[in-house]
Amino acid sequence: MNAVLSHVDYCLTLNSALTPMDRVYLTNRVLALVGDAAYDLPAKSTPLANLDALIQSAVDHGVCADLGPARQILEAELMALGTPLPSQANAHFWQLYQASPQTATDWFFALSQATNYIQTRAIAKNIGFTTPTTYGDLEITINLSKPEKDPKAIAQAAKVPQSGYPACQLCLENEGYTGRLDYPARANHRIIRFSLAGKTWGFQYSPYAYFNEHAIFLDSIHEPMHINAQTFTNLLDLVTLFPHYFVGSNADLPIVGGSMLAHEHYQGGRHLFAMAKANVQQAIALPGYAQVRAGIVHWPMSVLRLTSSDRVALAQAAEHIRAVWADYDDSSVDIRAYAADKTPHHTVTPIARRVGHDYQLDLVLRDNQTSAQYPDGIFHPHQDVQHIKKENIGLIEVMGLAILPARLRTELAEVRKYLLAQPNHIAAIHQPWAKQLKHQYTWTKANAEQQLHQAVGQVFARVLEDAGVFKQTPAGQAAFARFCAAL
Repeated sequence: MNAVLSHVDYCLTLNSALTPMDRVYLTNRVLALVGDAAYDLPAKSTPLANLDALIQSAVDHGVCADLGPARQILEAELMALGTPLPSQANAHFWQLYQASPQTATDWFFALSQATNYIQTRAIAKNIGFTTPTTYGDLEITINLSKPEKDPKAIAQAAKVPQSGYPACQLCLENEGYTGRLDYPARANHRIIRFSLAGKTWGFQYSPYAYFNEHAIFLDSIHEPMHINAQTFTNLLDLVTLFPHYFVGSNADLPIVGGSMLAHEHYQGGRHLFAMAKANVQQAIALPGYAQVRAGIVHWPMSVLRLTSSDRVALAQAAEHIRAVWADYDDSSVDIRAYAADKTPHHTVTPIARRVGHDYQLDLVLRDNQTSAQYPDGIFHPHQDVQHIKKENIGLIEVMGLAILPARLRTELAEVRKYLLAQPNHIAAIHQPWAKQLKHQYTWTKANAEQQLHQAVGQVFARVLEDAGVFKQTPAGQAAFARFCAAL
């Protein structure tokens, strides 16, 4: 069989609405995308290898430009031929949901992988390991999955007129969008619609997932993120709709928020993070909320955990804490609610999950002040750990999964050589840390990788401590107690 017919057969397996009668039509649509010369191309052993061969044939015969974004656009268009239409995907999802929420998400997750919307091969490139700390086992990922910028594509994109459509990469309008040299291909992208607080929302998976079934829940309206009383109700409604998923929100302020503050959305998935495993180290009183159990979580950041079978009371208690924190000052530990111009500094990162029949909300207290000493943020990774992590500490990092930059793959390899007294090109930013490690431990070829991973994990724990508003010190914990008393 040739590659074109093999891809057509694969499309027929993806979409139950397609039948053998569609085979000739699909064959011609494939040839329209890759060129007639591809018809003589031998089939490959797997659907994705076959996809690669079709794209390479198109490049070789001048049908597709030899640019990364152009290849990705063609890849998505070829897969879109077998991807169910949005109406079909939604109808099938909600039909399966009647059996169970997990049955529905299992199907949608598998579909998103099979259509190559979830970039499984790219995700597999990520380097991941777990390191034990006093806060539990923290997870470390060196993110290699997102494609590197193609210099030729960047040059070409600069010549393309800027478009305001879609408004951002989280908008519903991305569904089926071809893409551009400066914008990702989304022809094979599908979004499940549902109602949340009387509005239409969408549910999709992340194409470059950081954890199992990494889901995104997005508002159909392009509006900025915000944390308020409705946020907590929304999160609890979502874990009612999808009880096997956690769902959380990035904070809604710069520095402490995520990278996509312009569009209201939440993230969730099927993964148990270290923070969820962390125990409550001290119960606290929450007057007026008798149905809600509350406590301080043993975690490097400042986390209050609320648990109740009554989600209405739970949302109200969460809003009470958020509102008190929004106006809370304690200058003895550098906590100030507002700037001189009344710009707010305080918000929370909330995470919801189900625990048996109970609902649970973790509220991570955030403060986005800067100072002359800490221009990147007082409660942000400080300069001495920015050689490992300089970026914002968003929802995923808050829960104990470090998303570290790709540069560390080669930089840590040089650190390892330095620690083993081998010729190396260690970066200057890592030298103080590496010198400390060299004197702190004995390094051999047998233990170097494990010890270096553990050292990175310890730095990440420090990163989280830096982001904590109440420090892991007697003064910091006394200040935390004062805030809890103010509740």
